[in-house]
Amino acid sequence: MDLKLKNKRALVTGASRGLGYATARVLSQEGAVVMINGRDESRIKESARALSKDTGTPVFSFAGDLGDASVPEKLVSAAQAALGGLDILVCNAGGPPPGLFEAFDEATWQKALDISFLSNVRLIKAALPFLRKSNSASVLTVTSYSAKQPITNLVLSNSIRAATIGLTKSLALELGKEGIRFNSILPAWTETERVTSLMTARAQANGTTLDIEIARQAAESPLGRMATPEEFANVAAFLLSPLASYLTGVMLPVDGGMLKGTF
Repeated sequence: MDLKLKNKRALVTGASRGLGYATARVLSQEGAVVMINGRDESRIKESARALSKDTGTPVFSFAGDLGDASVPEKLVSAAQAALGGLDILVCNAGGPPPGLFEAFDEATWQKALDISFLSNVRLIKAALPFLRKSNSASVLTVTSYSAKQPITNLVLSNSIRAATIGLTKSLALELGKEGIRFNSILPAWTETERVTSLMTARAQANGTTLDIEIARQAAESPLGRMATPEEFANVAAFLLSPLASYLTGVMLPVDGGMLKGTF
C-alpha cells in the first residue's frame, strides 16, 4: 500500500534506536525525507547513515538532549533548514527510570518532566509555524499503555505519559481547524533496549532472570509475545500518513491485547 508519504518532510526524535529508529526507517522506506535526533552525536550520525543506505532516501541527523530546554527549538530550526519545511513531527524520548513513589526527589520528577513531557511541548511549539504551512501536517506523540493501565514500579512514567496524552488530545481539538492532526500511540512492551533495561531491573528485584521476566510479561498478551519495533512503526507511519487524514485525537494502544479494559 502506498501511504502517500513520498517527499513528505519528517522530524523523528529519540531515533538512534528502538521505536524512533524503526519509525524513521518506515517513513524513509515510504519515500519521506527524514531528520532524526538523539543525544549521542556519533551514534545518531551512524544511525542516519545506516537508514539512508538501507532505504535509499536522504536521512539527516541532529544531536541534542531533549531534556535541555534550548534543544527543541534548535532541532526544529535545523530540520526546517535541512528538509525545506516540515510535514510530520514524531515526539519520542526515552522514558524516566523505574521506581516507587517515595524513591524520587523533586529534582528527579523535574528531570522526568523535562524529557518526557516538556520536550513535547517545546517541540510542538517550535514546529507549529512550519506545520501550518503544510497541506498534510501530522504530529505523533509516543506515550505508553501505562497511561491507561498503570504499571507497578513505573510511577514517573505512569504519571507523565498521561500528561502527554492530555496535551495531544487538547491540541487535536484546538488545532484541527487549521488542518493539523495530533495522535498518540500507547505502546505496550516492545523489544527495545529500554524494555530490556526495565526487565533487567525487575529480574534483580525479584531474584529471577531476564529471560524469566520477559516470558512472564509476554504471557500477559493474548498473542503470547512482546511487539517488535517494526510493528509499532508500521502503525505510526499509517497514522502520520495522508491516508489517515480523518484521524485526529486518537490515543491508539499498540499493545497486543495487554490492556484489559474495554475502552
